Amino acid sequence: MMATRNFPALFATLLLTAACTPPERAQAPPGDDDVQAVVIRVASALDGTGGRIGPSDIVVVGNRITGILPRGRGRGRVIDLGEATALPGLIDTHVHLGWHFNREGRTPSPEVEETPEEAVLYGAENGYVTMFSGITTVQSVGSPADRDLRDAFARGFLPGPRVLTSLSPVGAWIGDEAEPYRARVRELKAAGADLIKIFASASIRVGGTPTLSQELLDATCGEANTLGLRTLVHAHGPESARRAALADCTTIEHGALLDRATLELLAEHDMFYDPNIDLVFRNYFENQDRFLGVGNYTEEGFEQMRDAVPVALATFREALTVPGLKIVFGTDALAGAHGRNEQELIYRVEIGGQSAMDAIVSATSVAADSLGMGDEIGTLAVGMRADIVATAGDPSENIRALGSTRFVMIDGLVRRRDY
Repeated sequence: MMATRNFPALFATLLLTAACTPPERAQAPPGDDDVQAVVIRVASALDGTGGRIGPSDIVVVGNRITGILPRGRGRGRVIDLGEATALPGLIDTHVHLGWHFNREGRTPSPEVEETPEEAVLYGAENGYVTMFSGITTVQSVGSPADRDLRDAFARGFLPGPRVLTSLSPVGAWIGDEAEPYRARVRELKAAGADLIKIFASASIRVGGTPTLSQELLDATCGEANTLGLRTLVHAHGPESARRAALADCTTIEHGALLDRATLELLAEHDMFYDPNIDLVFRNYFENQDRFLGVGNYTEEGFEQMRDAVPVALATFREALTVPGLKIVFGTDALAGAHGRNEQELIYRVEIGGQSAMDAIVSATSVAADSLGMGDEIGTLAVGMRADIVATAGDPSENIRALGSTRFVMIDGLVRRRDY
């Protein structure tokens, strides 16, 4: 709920901080990198691929990791994090940064007029609390305002995560002919989209039935592939997911109703699977009164979601047993959920049965691969971007340690430091 509390005061504070205190980054003159480096000293580290590292000095120059040395061996300005455990910054592959509760405490609706300036400020606040919790990269799908947030955070003075965005989604409202779908993909590419979000099924609140034919998915994902864009497909049931796999799309989102045969098909097609099995549902239930009466948020729809919770959990447990299926971390964080992202991972481990280390890997190196950024982020290794977080405790031993973030660095910039 933090994302909607005392909005003016919080955002005014972070703006003042950004304006008065330029972000801290490791800088080194030519030939003197080791002296001017930042050294992050920790008791242990997780590399994001399932490996463990002992007491370490993680050396950062500019925005890159230039060394991982035994503790006490690094030269430069030391940030001693004591007994903390370092790991790559977490990656949430499915959020909605702009989705917020409005000034009346409700999900946005036509009844409460809101300016574009208000909307983008809410998005910036959501980005801030997300980053502060240890999520250093998000994939926001999809609002046109995400582009401005992405670019503002990338400039480095406004604190927030790295953002990839689909801008606007693609769906059945475009029509029944293939060419308009191809054209829409080209328009989104020209507008600066990093990926394409596709609605191939209806909402779980109305049954999750397929909404796009094989021909239309072939056209959309085919055009995106030609342009070098990844495709995220909202698909709850087996048929919509099967069509997406045959269309060579990249990732299935949600997939709450998938059966084993479809999960195996995703693995065969080297697709990524992003199940959202806890936070999105729980957040809806906790805030039901803030949603009811807007759009298709009805009492019946909430009952459909409640019925879907055990089904989604069973699907996730089945997915864990499918060889080669690449499960990534995504929350579908919307109004009320920003800054609570790690709760999804905790649920996956404590209720879903995933190992803590596998859950962390799903949110680091595997998530980075799903973004096409596996050679840049998601792993603690020399040459990678310096996206580093540290927790008070080892989350591979107790996943709840992800809720005790004490340090956040994004692209070499120190964004949180509680030590």
